[in-house]
Amino acid sequence: MRDVIVVGAGPAGSRYARRAAQEGLDVLVFEQGTIGEPLACSGHVSTDVLEYVPEEDRATLLQNEIRGARFHLGGPNSRAYPFYKDGVVSQVIDRVELDRVLAGAASDDGATVRDGHTVTAVNERDDHVAVTVKGDSGTETHQAKLVAGCDGPQSRVRDAVGLPDPDELLHGVLGFDPDPDDGDFVDVHLNVPRFFAWRIPRGPAGVEYGLATPPGESVGERFDTLTDAYGVETERRCSGLIPIGPPNSVTSERVFLLGDAAAQTKPFTGGGIRYGMTAADHAARTIDPDRPVTLADYEDAWRSELGREIRLGAWVRRGYSLPEAIQRVGLRLFSGKIGVHMDEPSSLFSREQLRALFSR
Repeated sequence: MRDVIVVGAGPAGSRYARRAAQEGLDVLVFEQGTIGEPLACSGHVSTDVLEYVPEEDRATLLQNEIRGARFHLGGPNSRAYPFYKDGVVSQVIDRVELDRVLAGAASDDGATVRDGHTVTAVNERDDHVAVTVKGDSGTETHQAKLVAGCDGPQSRVRDAVGLPDPDELLHGVLGFDPDPDDGDFVDVHLNVPRFFAWRIPRGPAGVEYGLATPPGESVGERFDTLTDAYGVETERRCSGLIPIGPPNSVTSERVFLLGDAAAQTKPFTGGGIRYGMTAADHAARTIDPDRPVTLADYEDAWRSELGREIRLGAWVRRGYSLPEAIQRVGLRLFSGKIGVHMDEPSSLFSREQLRALFSR
């Protein structure tokens, strides 16, 4: 019997697998398809994300460095309100390769990683969890003391054990223009209902365009409107769901959720790479497979670090739906040099941010 079976080899799953294997646990990871594919997530991340990557791989993942953002209340020709730092505020990375590097690091540290294996059933027992998977060689059943559900917004693990869904699922779409662009500002458009659209320069990898909307909105039509306004045709397009709002519980008797499966994401951007890997570190530190009661320690630990940021992030997102006149006043007042961290809404009240505000 394994100590832990991890379902899903995205950033959260692979990070947990690596850390748990480093602690001496017997860890088996299943990924449904090819690791890193299909792409369904932006590669625009905080500078902290590469700290989770082996040092020798960081330079190969980095595509561009970002110094700030221009906010718009309309299309690309509308007035821009710049927010910036003197140094690097965020980075653009190869998102597909990130998954591969993190899964490789987990394997190097002792976890068994198998792609091309679809989990079809998860059954909790009194003393173990039975996981049924289908691969090229047929159907197999494996047993583990615990299961980590890291299988995304529509988590099969979550459904199998009856854990609650995220508060909300947004529909996001990405498209890519291959023309290189080493600009150091992203563009954010607040004219999408209850969320936003974006343009991200990816250096030699081109430009990423994207947006997300609540259910019921025509994401495809809005994406076409965005790219038409910029006068570009994207070569490839991909889409996915973005979970917002973690449920009250992400653990059962012998199962715990991580990353998008647990909606450990930023409500104001939808990004969850750093939050998911932060929670993965807490899981590896607090959970003892021989003592399932320690799943409660994991719940306490990740919520203690991320809960306040998620709640504040939800308040930030409410600003996207304010009347345009109020948005315009706020952008005009606060645009300029900033001292915030892109993953930490609490930094809006930091000394660095206050110094930036009062030094203008």
